[in-house]
Amino acid sequence: MRELHYDVVIVGCGVGGLYTALNLPEDKQILMLSKAELETCDSMLAQGGICVLRDEDDYDSYFEDTMRAGHYENRKESVDIMIRGSRDVINDLIGYGVEFERNADGSLAYTKEGAHSKPRICFHEDITGEEITTRLLSAVKQLNNVTIFEHTTMTDIIEDINHACVGILAKCADGEELEIYAENTVFATGGIGGQYKHSTNFPILTGDGCEIARKHSVELEHMDYVQIHPTCFYTENPGRSFLISESARGEGAIILNHKKERFVDELQPRDVVTKAIQAEMEKEGVKYEFLSFENVPRETILNHFPHIYEHCMKYGFDILMMPIPIVPAQHYFMGGIHVDKFSHTTMPHLYAVGETSCNGVHGKNRLASNSLLESLVFAKRAAKHMIGELV
Repeated sequence: MRELHYDVVIVGCGVGGLYTALNLPEDKQILMLSKAELETCDSMLAQGGICVLRDEDDYDSYFEDTMRAGHYENRKESVDIMIRGSRDVINDLIGYGVEFERNADGSLAYTKEGAHSKPRICFHEDITGEEITTRLLSAVKQLNNVTIFEHTTMTDIIEDINHACVGILAKCADGEELEIYAENTVFATGGIGGQYKHSTNFPILTGDGCEIARKHSVELEHMDYVQIHPTCFYTENPGRSFLISESARGEGAIILNHKKERFVDELQPRDVVTKAIQAEMEKEGVKYEFLSFENVPRETILNHFPHIYEHCMKYGFDILMMPIPIVPAQHYFMGGIHVDKFSHTTMPHLYAVGETSCNGVHGKNRLASNSLLESLVFAKRAAKHMIGELV
C-alpha cells in the first residue's frame, strides 16, 4: 500500500469538488480523486441552468419558491445563505470564462423553469452544467498545488483515536491501494442514481460517500428524499436516461397523453408533475406519455435546446414537428450526509459538498436549477471554513 500526504483530499471532481479546490489557497497541497474519467460526473449533465438572485426585490419570491418546492422542510438558514451567495458565484463563474446567454444589450438572459414564479435562471444553451464544469476543471488543471487521480475509488476513511477523519483509503484501476493522509477530507461523491434501473445519473454514482459515512457513524439525513424527474426521453435501451430539461417546459413545452390531451400544469414542482404523469400512464395502461414543443418558437428550440434537438433526432423524433415520448426517472438525491452551514459533517475534519451532502437547502423536493448553485455556494463555504475565514 502506497502512503501519500496532502493538506486536503477531495473525493469527486464535479463542480462541488472543483470549486472547493479553487477556493483554497495555493499553499495547500490538494489531491482530487475521480472514480472514472473526469467527464463522468453528474455536474456535466445539468441542462437547464443555475439560479441567481436577480435583485433584492426578487429575494422573497425566490425564497418562497425554494421553500414551497421543498414542502417547507427546508433549512431556512441554508436557503438564505444560498440565495445571498448566488450573485458572487455567478460573477466568479463569468470570471472563469463561463459563457452564459446574453441579451442584445449584453445583460444576462434569464429563463424560467417549473415552480419558479419568475425567470431567474442563467444558462448556456441546454448544456449549462457541461459549460460550468469544463471551465472550472480547466482552471483547476492550471493550479500547481492540485493533483488529480482518475479511475481511483475511495474505499474507506482513516479515523484516528479521537474519531476524527485524517484521510482516506483508495484503490486505483490497476489494483494499487493508497493510504492518503490529509488535514481535511472533502466528500464530493455525487448522488445515488447508479442504484436505480432508470436514472439520469451516470452509473458510477452509487452513494459511496454516504455508505462510508454510515459505516463510521457520521450522521445522515433524509435518505428517503429522492427526486424523480418527470420528463426523460423514453427508449427501450438500457443505461442512463436522457434528461429533457425542465426549462423546455419553462419556455412553453406541454405534456400530452396518448389522446394528445394536456392533463397537468407543466410548471408545478417536479414531484407534482411526476405523480400526474405516473397516474396518467397507469390510467392509459402505457409506458410513456408525450412532451410537445408545438408552442415553443423554432428559434428557441434551435438556439436554447440544440443538444436536446440533436439527441431526439438520432431516434427519429424531430421536436420541431412532433411530440417526443417521455417517462419519469430517478434524477436527484435531496438527502445525504448531514452538514452544517459550513458543509462540515459530524466528524471532525470531514466535509461534504454537492449532492452527497444534505445542508437542508432543498427540503423534500429540489427547486429546478438550485443544484449547481447550492453545490457551489456551500463548496466555497467549506473551503473558507477549513482555512478559518468562516467561523
